Amino acid sequence: MKHTGYGIVLFTACVLMGAGAAAAAQATANYPTRPLRMVVPFSPGGASDIIGRIISSRLSEELGQQIVVDNRAGADGNVGAQIAASAVADGHTFLFGSVGVMSINPSVYLRSPLKPTRDFIGVTQVADVPGSLTINPTLPVNSVKELINYAKARPGKLNYGSSGTGSVNQLQMEFFMRAAGIDLVHIPFKGGAPSTLAVLASEVQLTFSTLSASMTHVKSGRLKILAVIAPKRQAEFPDVPTLAESGFPSMTTGTWQGLFFPKGTPRPIVAKFYGATINVLERADVKKRVANVGADVVASKSPEAFTAFVESETERWAKLVKEVGLVVK
Repeated sequence: MKHTGYGIVLFTACVLMGAGAAAAAQATANYPTRPLRMVVPFSPGGASDIIGRIISSRLSEELGQQIVVDNRAGADGNVGAQIAASAVADGHTFLFGSVGVMSINPSVYLRSPLKPTRDFIGVTQVADVPGSLTINPTLPVNSVKELINYAKARPGKLNYGSSGTGSVNQLQMEFFMRAAGIDLVHIPFKGGAPSTLAVLASEVQLTFSTLSASMTHVKSGRLKILAVIAPKRQAEFPDVPTLAESGFPSMTTGTWQGLFFPKGTPRPIVAKFYGATINVLERADVKKRVANVGADVVASKSPEAFTAFVESETERWAKLVKEVGLVVK
């Protein structure tokens, strides 16, 4: 009788497991069932916001649901990232992350409870954004060399803006200052767009910003670009040298951006979302629109490959943070 009772329990458990698996499969097949939220951890107008909206508009069509862009700036992206990490892991909230938030902040904000490689599932990289060294046109220099000479003659007199303490562009500028032997004053802002606007308003004299954030202002003549941070010159500005060409061979990497789900999001949903995103990134109009704002579309081979990439980037930036000695306790 005991054997028979055990068999009934086992049979019931198998039925329930089968029903649960069927329900999960049905939920995945129907996903998404309502509008999605894309958390952008920066202010509107910056590279993440611009490119995120390009991707989300087409992704909405691909998934058959509206995608609401939720800008949550603060703590150099940590505020928005924490909001996304704390969301229900059902695939209806995702983060538009960047190298700063996902791979630099962990080494800078030591007391932050957020651990991106622990708290998120990577979906795919979507873009790579070259950086740009831009100045207010009233600054009487026309090259990186002239800027360095001008700054050396005025130690501590020039201000540079960044998107926040510990941000990727502050790290870039700190590294640049040490390599060039100059002394600039750091003025942090809440996001790349406010930092760029500060250069336009002469509140600061220069900044490292994404090319996508500075491009329109450079073309209008309101900003002057001295160099780009990229492996090669950019098609939009063929006469502008790279920083490597200007004497800084290690400064060749821009900023990458990608999509992330909160940890615990079902793998089948991640896979479905990945497939939809890849379809979007392969569209000619998306590639053109992303290129028009100074970036390149980049897709990961798989969510696993993207996760491995993020982990390697986190290690790489940790070494630079330690070298520069930049930590927000």
